[in-house]
Amino acid sequence: MIDSLKITDIKAFLAEDIGSGDITAAIIPENTEAFAEVITREDMVMCGQAWFDRVFALLDPSIVIDWSVSEGEMVKKDTLLCQVKGPARALLTGERTALNLLQLLSATATVAKQYAAVVVGTSCKILDTRKTIPGLRHAQKYAVTCGGAYNHRIGLYDGILIKENHVMAAGSITEAIRIARKLSAVPVEVEVENLSELHEALAAKPDRIMLDNFSLDDLRIAVALSAGAVKLEASGNMTLESLRSVAETGVDYISIGALTKNIEAIDLSMRIILIS
Repeated sequence: MIDSLKITDIKAFLAEDIGSGDITAAIIPENTEAFAEVITREDMVMCGQAWFDRVFALLDPSIVIDWSVSEGEMVKKDTLLCQVKGPARALLTGERTALNLLQLLSATATVAKQYAAVVVGTSCKILDTRKTIPGLRHAQKYAVTCGGAYNHRIGLYDGILIKENHVMAAGSITEAIRIARKLSAVPVEVEVENLSELHEALAAKPDRIMLDNFSLDDLRIAVALSAGAVKLEASGNMTLESLRSVAETGVDYISIGALTKNIEAIDLSMRIILIS
């Protein structure tokens, strides 16, 4: 996933902030060199180093970044994450874009780790969804894996997920799956909302069935009915408190939109401690 980091994306993020030029950084003499430290004010999973590095590399290739922690590492509050050295103007110009990316991706990884930890010891895997911040899908899905959870399909092109509106338009679950199989060789998943729809879906043999807002009792019945013939994914209103019970029903996956959409950025600080 990290290979999907695109220079053009970072350029767009910088252009959004800099526009016609950083007129505040121009206060600093052009040849001034600076040294800064980035510190976390919260416990977090480290994620986004490549994005942080790319911001400063585009602004000035002479900037040196020395990371004190590893990507994917769990770090405590007040930990020094990295030191940044280089032209003061470039450090000040890139500070906000670099921190925005780092605090968002670290937050995503941290939340993913919290959810993944709840199901440890079961055979269930935690999946993300397409409920990502526009323009940052690949970055957030990479962050999810840093936290120990897994990716669902990346977009509308690498997997078929037949939901209620698709079924209505196609006429039935059976017909929707039949057409999907003819269209593409990618995995086919169908969403069902009750046990009756589950029976129809099982007969049509998709690769995966999403059990939307099933009770715990119905999840157990679904697992027994499928008997391992198809992968089962539970979805809908999942919380950290309910997660373990759902995983213990025997479903293969639990998909959670909150991994990427309900994110509160990690509190990071970048302080310039030396200017010469």
